[in-house]
Amino acid sequence: MNEPVLDIALVEDDPILGETLHERLLLEGLTCGLYTTASAALAGLEQKRHRVILSDIRLPDMSGEALFQAVKQRFTPPPPVVFITGYGSIEQAVRLLHQGAADYLTKPLDLAALLARLRDLLARAGDTASEEEQVVPGMRPVVQAIARREPPRGLGAPIRGESGVGKEVLARHLHELLNPEAPFVAINCAALPEQLATSELFGHEKGAFTGASRQHLGAFERAGRGILFLDEIGDMPLDLQSQLLRVIQERRFSRLGGEREYPFEGRLVCATHRDLQKLVLEGRFREDLYYRLNVVQFEIPPLRRRPADILWLAEQFIRENAARVGRSNPPAIDERTRNALLAYHWPGNVRELKNLVDRACIFCDGDTLSPELLGLPAAEPAGLKRQRQEAERETILQALRLHGGQMQKTAKALGISRKTLWEKMKKLGIDRKRF
Repeated sequence: MNEPVLDIALVEDDPILGETLHERLLLEGLTCGLYTTASAALAGLEQKRHRVILSDIRLPDMSGEALFQAVKQRFTPPPPVVFITGYGSIEQAVRLLHQGAADYLTKPLDLAALLARLRDLLARAGDTASEEEQVVPGMRPVVQAIARREPPRGLGAPIRGESGVGKEVLARHLHELLNPEAPFVAINCAALPEQLATSELFGHEKGAFTGASRQHLGAFERAGRGILFLDEIGDMPLDLQSQLLRVIQERRFSRLGGEREYPFEGRLVCATHRDLQKLVLEGRFREDLYYRLNVVQFEIPPLRRRPADILWLAEQFIRENAARVGRSNPPAIDERTRNALLAYHWPGNVRELKNLVDRACIFCDGDTLSPELLGLPAAEPAGLKRQRQEAERETILQALRLHGGQMQKTAKALGISRKTLWEKMKKLGIDRKRF
């Protein structure tokens, strides 16, 4: 499927329980779709892949058991289904488990047991996360904003963020959302040899210069109707910037040494770790190009400001490493290691986290990754409540920035009610006037 994968499809018509469970799953770093009817859940499952279904037995339009049968008929293989109910019976539980349900839990729910069961099912159901799926909870508002405010075809959408935060991963995710059948072409402007930069971007005809023994298609042509991702646009030479500006304005380009013009029908997405406005003031980036590119701008926060993502990503990288080497039981992360991961500053962001985890897995002979194996200093245990509050506060702040402080849009993007958003902002000391 072309839509991003979600961890949980939560099917619950009780507004209080549904919203409570939904918020808790999000705080636990899980992606979750909330549906209040069985028909809405089936429609959501058709649009997006969900790894696990968590459903109440009693629903307003059909029973959870009927939903289970419909899921088994429509999807191959069907995602595992966990049932929750306040009116259960042993006979019903036995029947559903015999039919293939993953679990059957009665209310009041033991949240710790429920979360443990869901994580176990997710680990079995989802192999490892693809690179695109690593656009994780703390970056979700950025992804939603890009999908909603995607710029006109041919214009640029600058993605700004520190080195290693996942700018190309986000660009690839945008590609999956918009036109996954078309090409995705990535060019690192900082790595382009100056003498070959024009040829690499726009292509050349045979004989265009010494050594041009055959025709070469450039990145703009190879991208077709897909996405051309120009990473580190701030390092592009000024003369090449003027050529890029012409393509953006006219949406046409010519190969080096040729006279024919070709249309650019794709989308241009740029990324940089530099402050382009500062480069403009320093005369190192064209002002007219800056304003043409800056139609819509998105910023990926550094990993240290996304604590909800750190443990999630670490676990994904551990599973990936185990899958590569054929290790059936990936090493776990204990409390000491969790505290060390959360306390570290992560100057190299996601790239640094992946490198440290991969190296630690190579040297890990036991069942647990320690801070020492990761090369991290041990940290004093931090309160779980404080960690969750910090993660929640940062997620709300990001969403408010992206929606210009508009409460209704922010609440919708976060999957909560406007009233709940107000209460959380008050509790976390977030002033709407800042936005």
